[in-house]
Parts: sequence; structure tokens; C-alpha cells
Amino acid sequence: MSEHLPVVIVGGGQAGLALSWHLVAGGVEHAILERDTALHTWRDARWDSFCLVTPNWQCQLPGYRYGGPDPDGFMVRLEIIEWLDGYRARFAPPVREHTAVTSLYPRGDGPGAEDPAGGFVVRTAGELISGEIVADQVVVATGGYHTPAIPRLAERLPDGIVQVHSSTYRNPDALPAGAVLVVGTGQSGAQIAEDLHLAGRRVHLAVGNAPRFARRYRGRDVIAWMHDTGHYAKPVTARPLEERALDRTNHYVTGRDGGRDIDLRALARAGMTLHGRLVDLTGSRFHFAADLTTNLDAADEVYNGINTLIDAHITTNGLDVTTGPSRYEPVWRPATSTGPGLGVDDIAAVVWATGFTRDYRWLHAGVFDGAGHPQHLRGVTAVPGLYFLGLPWQHTWGSGRFAGLAQDAAHLAEHIGLRRQAGARPTGAGRS
Repeated sequence: MSEHLPVVIVGGGQAGLALSWHLVAGGVEHAILERDTALHTWRDARWDSFCLVTPNWQCQLPGYRYGGPDPDGFMVRLEIIEWLDGYRARFAPPVREHTAVTSLYPRGDGPGAEDPAGGFVVRTAGELISGEIVADQVVVATGGYHTPAIPRLAERLPDGIVQVHSSTYRNPDALPAGAVLVVGTGQSGAQIAEDLHLAGRRVHLAVGNAPRFARRYRGRDVIAWMHDTGHYAKPVTARPLEERALDRTNHYVTGRDGGRDIDLRALARAGMTLHGRLVDLTGSRFHFAADLTTNLDAADEVYNGINTLIDAHITTNGLDVTTGPSRYEPVWRPATSTGPGLGVDDIAAVVWATGFTRDYRWLHAGVFDGAGHPQHLRGVTAVPGLYFLGLPWQHTWGSGRFAGLAQDAAHLAEHIGLRRQAGARPTGAGRS
């Protein structure tokens, strides 16, 4: 038997709930299909000391925003979970938990499909029931981070070394005694390395090419300054081609303890050992690229460049602000471009902060480029009735984040509504 639904949302994270809010408000029947539990990544894929790196005032979803006592602060993990649970309780979205989508394809395109009508066939597998749904329209709201990416050289590490991905790291005490190698310096890698360092652990950090920015500048949070310049509202299509890369690593900074810079040079001066990018493992020795100096300098260049943009905004608008240094000056420089040598016997654990890969193997529709990126314009694909929501840089910097998700959800809700008004509905749909 097939169930018919006007709209199916795949994914029960904040993106799926944000769109559901609009559909509930508009009286549109729909279901959110979630293979785990709604919002589970906030409970299961964040370490204990995790906190936002964007200020609380940017936390806004359709019909809901942060209303706590610290708008300029940064919610910690448990506060984020409580805030999101409050959102779900506001309007009771129709989430079907423990319901995984195993395949999705346009009607007439799938295995054994003979119906040439429009819409989509959504096949599911759940703990209690599996089935098939015919949907007029489908929104893929699974985000852009699906499967932990761990390099193959991990397979060559001795069994005695504990290995965890950043998505399963919890706290320093969960790792065995001894030194820890953290690989990667995006937001997760830099913050986890600091978490371990603050706990008194011996930390080796393989530094990648992630950029960074100041937490505060000229008396304000840098994100507040950049918001005022309009930088975050600029659509991705208005940016230079070299700035449109969808897999760019996020700038590292932290909201911990009220928010501060993450300065890897200062951490090195305080005892953390920095290396270049990890490139190989031969026998019992790690090999690092000769790019440590280059990567640190490049991150500082971005840091200083953002401050320069803010200064230009201040000058243009004649703002009266606090004075102080406009450029970061390195407080430490590496003795070698690779960092010191490191053997497998020197560490007890590795944290792979090496990002994620996309996994759309279940989605059978011609909407992907050669690298596997969904092709769309503000989430609207060339396949009628198929949309994406919650992708990094879907429309602006805020897409996929609390800052811009409401705008993206409203845009897709409008498209869904217009298509429904036009009468786009599979011929003969209904329960069969």
C-alpha cells in the first residue's frame, strides 16, 4: 500500500522543523521523516563543552527566537538542546522518528515504476513499519554533513591507539591517559584541541588551512560588525567565483567562557605542539607537510583582512568606536615548517577533526554535479517539486545556521505553496 502526502520533508533537524512550521501554519499536510530522533545531532554529535560560535541574538527560527538573558553570549550544548526542544513543543511538527528513507525517485524513474505521473516515490524503513509514500513535493533537509571523513592512513595505526572522529569526541576524560593528536583545525578541531589543552592534556595539533577571525574588535563582537556591513546577507551568487566553494572550512573561533579568539600561536607558546598537515604514516612515524608556517600566516591574514573591512565600515559611517591595534602580530613562530617529529609511540589517541562527506546514495534524481553537490537556486532544483534546505551557503553565509535558516525556509515554503496552488499533484494519487 502507498500513502499519499502533499509534502515530505527528509530530516528532522532544525532545517526540517523550520519548514514544518510554515506548513503547519498554512494547513499543509506533511510528514518529517527522521531516521533517528528529531534534533539528535545536538545530543549525540557534540562534545560536552560545545558552545555556539555565533552570538545568541542570531538564534532565530520561524516564529521563534532566543529570548534569554544573554543575547551577546553563546549558548552551551545543553542550553541549545533546551532551546530547540522548546521550539518543537511550540507547534508539534509531524515527525516520524526512526523512519529512514532508503530511496527516493521521481515517479516513473524508479526500479519497476510504471506510473509516468509527477511527484515522487519515497521508500522507508522503520523500527515498527516500512512502507512507501507518494509525495507531491519533497524537501531534503538533511544538511551537508552526513558521514564522518577519516583518512585511510587511520587503518595503519596500531590497535592500541584510540581513534575518534570529532563527532564522537565527548571530553578529555573519555580518552586514555597520554598525549593526543588532533588532526584538523576547522572550528571543531581547534576547539577540541583547546578543550584538551585546558584539561592539562599533552596535545599535538596538525594544522590545516582553516582561516580564523577575532572574537571581538573595536569593542564589539566581530559577527555583529560583519552583520552591520551586510556581508552576511550577500547571496552566494553575488560573491566572486573563488569564494563560492561549498566545502570551505569554517573560520575558527570560540564562544567558550563568554567568547574569545583561538590563537594557535598562543597555544603553542603555552605548550601545545603544532605540526603541518598530516600527510602520511610510514612505519611508526607520522609525516607532516611543510606548510605549518604558511597555514598560520594565512589564517592571520584572514583575521587581519576582516578587521580591515570593519575599519573601512567604521570610517565610511563616521562611527565613534574604541581604538586599539588593527592588526594581529604573531606571538610565536614555528622553528620548522613541518613542526617537530612525532611517532605513534608518542601518542595514546587521535581525534580526527577532518570533516564529513555527503551521502545522497538514496536520492535518485538528476540534480548533482560531478563532485556530488546538489545543484539548485536557493534550494529549488531543476526537478519540479524537489528542494534542498539547510545546506551550507544555500543562499547566504547564514544558510544552514540559525542566522539564515528562517529566510531560506520561508523562501521554500512560498515555492511549495505556489506549486500547490498551480495544482501540481500526481495523477491518481491517494491511498491504494
